[in-house]
Amino acid sequence: MDLLDRHRGRLTSRRLAVLIKHLPRDSAIAQELHGDGAEWTVTDYLLAAAVDHLAAANWMFASVNTDEDSEPPEPPVPVPRPGGSAEDAVDTGGTGQEAGGAEEASGPSPAELLRFFS
Repeated sequence: MDLLDRHRGRLTSRRLAVLIKHLPRDSAIAQELHGDGAEWTVTDYLLAAAVDHLAAANWMFASVNTDEDSEPPEPPVPVPRPGGSAEDAVDTGGTGQEAGGAEEASGPSPAELLRFFS
């Protein structure tokens, strides 16, 4: 396709708009308009959310079932999302910790989790 066809009258504005609209996700225009998010589909975001929630559930289970004398397990780190901003990350398990967050927030103690779930 030659973009000079637009100037020559062989390519209409509508046809050009349709061609641009249906470019693949990995095209330069899609990357410029949507950034790294152009590479992720809805399925990818849902899978990342499922992984984050499963990790949070496993962390809560491990926290509740550890001895009070032992050190509690580390909270899970969310799967990085495109863009890397903390606003896009899912807060896992109520730990108050988001991906890329600067401050280290402590999660609920195993005793608090046990009291909540019993």
